[in-house]
Amino acid sequence: MDTITNYEEHWDQAVAFLWKALPSLGMAIIVFFIGSWVIKIINRLVRKFFEKAEYDPSLESFLKSFISIGLKIMLFVIVITQLGVQSGSLIAIIGAAGLAVGLALQGSLANFAGGVLILLFKPFKVGDWISAQGVDGSVKEISIFTTKLSTAGNQIAIIPNGQLSNNNIINYNAQNTRRDNITVGIGYSSNIKKAREILLQICAEDENILKDPAPQVFVAELGDSSVNLSLRFWTENSLFWAAHFHVMEELKLRFDDAEIEIPFPQRVLYNKQG
Repeated sequence: MDTITNYEEHWDQAVAFLWKALPSLGMAIIVFFIGSWVIKIINRLVRKFFEKAEYDPSLESFLKSFISIGLKIMLFVIVITQLGVQSGSLIAIIGAAGLAVGLALQGSLANFAGGVLILLFKPFKVGDWISAQGVDGSVKEISIFTTKLSTAGNQIAIIPNGQLSNNNIINYNAQNTRRDNITVGIGYSSNIKKAREILLQICAEDENILKDPAPQVFVAELGDSSVNLSLRFWTENSLFWAAHFHVMEELKLRFDDAEIEIPFPQRVLYNKQG
């Protein structure tokens, strides 16, 4: 009998608490949905603003993600206060939680700081082709914690900003022009001067190759089975690969026509009898 009475008392207390908390809970739910809707509208307006304004795309992607996360944090605080949590207690809870989260997420904080450093010092920007952390690709987006690269194979590589800001980066678009260095081996019996003339003629006929600085051909190495020639020429960044592939194809065709041998690895076997 006492057990039934205690059960009824607990049930009555739970129902009373529920009825007391129901208005606050309902208001918190309403605030959450309205706030989420408002955040979507603000994010849409921010996106349209950046589309019309002439801002650095790198700064644009960073600020959009920063504003979105900041608005969600504000909404969380508002919803919690609607549930009856006092602002002073909430600040204390957030402070303690922030300390614990900060210790647990040191890597994320480092990535955030790395994103800020990238925007301040601008080692690269959206659209640049870079090489970093063993990945080559075009910078697609710089967000708060990570940077997205679009690789030559159209994959998306996501690299933490902390690693990018603290390690070596090669930015192939930092300068307007770029030098190519093609090494080709010819046989020891082939005419070096003739091979040099052919290579320079290819560069002279290619409109994608700059004439100033002038292309150059050097004997780079006397290898085990070939004389290695180094062809160096300059192009604009956007024309680099077109010039590179054109030169590679033409040198093979013209060397064949001129009977200039391009050695390849061979193995000679001797059959010793007796």
